[in-house]
Amino acid sequence: MNLLLIGGVLILILLIIGVVVTIASERSLVDERLGQLGEDEVSKETSDAAARSLVTEWINRRVASSSMGDRVARELARADLKFKVAEYYALVFISTLGLGLIAFILQPNGGLISFLIGAVVGFFVPRFYVKRQQVARIRKFDDQLGDMLNLMVNGLRAGYSTMQAMEAVSRELPSPISDEFRRVVQEMQIGIPMEKALENLFRRIPSDDLDFVITAINVQREVGGNLSEILDTISFTIRERVRIKGEIRVMTANVRASGTILSLIPLGLGLALWFISPEYIGTFFAPNPFLGQPLCGIIAIAVIVGLILAGYFVMMKIADIEV
Repeated sequence: MNLLLIGGVLILILLIIGVVVTIASERSLVDERLGQLGEDEVSKETSDAAARSLVTEWINRRVASSSMGDRVARELARADLKFKVAEYYALVFISTLGLGLIAFILQPNGGLISFLIGAVVGFFVPRFYVKRQQVARIRKFDDQLGDMLNLMVNGLRAGYSTMQAMEAVSRELPSPISDEFRRVVQEMQIGIPMEKALENLFRRIPSDDLDFVITAINVQREVGGNLSEILDTISFTIRERVRIKGEIRVMTANVRASGTILSLIPLGLGLALWFISPEYIGTFFAPNPFLGQPLCGIIAIAVIVGLILAGYFVMMKIADIEV
C-alpha cells in the first residue's frame, strides 16, 4: 500500500508538471525548430520563454545537448510531435512507472515481476507511438510529393522563382507537405541558404523520393538548366514509384499481418496466463530436480523468444520489396 501511495503521488505530481509546462510553452513547432537553427534571428519572437519554469529549461538544455538528446529531438521532429526532449523523457518515465503500478495492482501476487513486466511495456509504448507517427507522416508526405512537383512546375513555368514556388506549395497543399515547405521558406527568409534549408527538410523527412527532388534543385542551382523540365520528369518517376509501392503494400499486407499476429500471440498468451494464474507460469521456472536451478525454463524462454524474433524478421524481410 505504501508503494502504491508513493507511486500515485509521483504520477499526480508529474502530470501536474506536464500540464503546466505544456500550457506555458504554447509556441508552435515551427518557431521551436527555427529557434534551434537561428537563435539570434528569432529571439524577438520568443520573449515568452522567460515565463517558463527555470528548472524545466535547465533540464531540457542539459538533456538536449547530449548525443542521445539530439537523436530524440530529431525523432520527435520527424513525427511532428510538439514535445521537448525533457518532456519526452518525463512522458517515458510516467508511462513506465504508471504501467508498472497498474500491472502490480492487477497481479500483486507476482510481486516485482509484475511491476517489471508493466514497466518494460510502459517504457516502449512512447517510442512505439513516435515510430508509428513517423512512418505514417513520411508515407503521407510521399503521397503528396507528386502534387507538390506539379504545382512547382506550373509555378516555375509561370515565372516564379524557386522560393516563390515553394511558398505556393506551403499555401496551396494540405499538411504535412505544406507545413514542411513553410518551414523551408521561413528558414530562407531569416537568411539560411537554400541548400541548408533543404538539408534540414531531408533530415526531418528521410524520404528517397524527396532526396531526388532536393538533388535536382541543388544540381540546377550549381550548373543551371531548366528546372521545370527536370522536376516534371521526376514527378512522373515519383508517381510511378508511389503507385507501385501501393500495389506492393496491398499484395504483402497478408504477410505482414500474419508475421505480426503470429509473433504477438505467444507473448500475449504468456502475459495473460501470468496475470490470470502466476502460479501456473511459475512452475515453468521451478528448480530442476537434477540441476537444482530453473535453468531449463530460462533456456526454453530464450529459445522461444529467439525463434519468434527470427520468424518475425524473416517474414518482414520477405514483405520488404525495394522499388
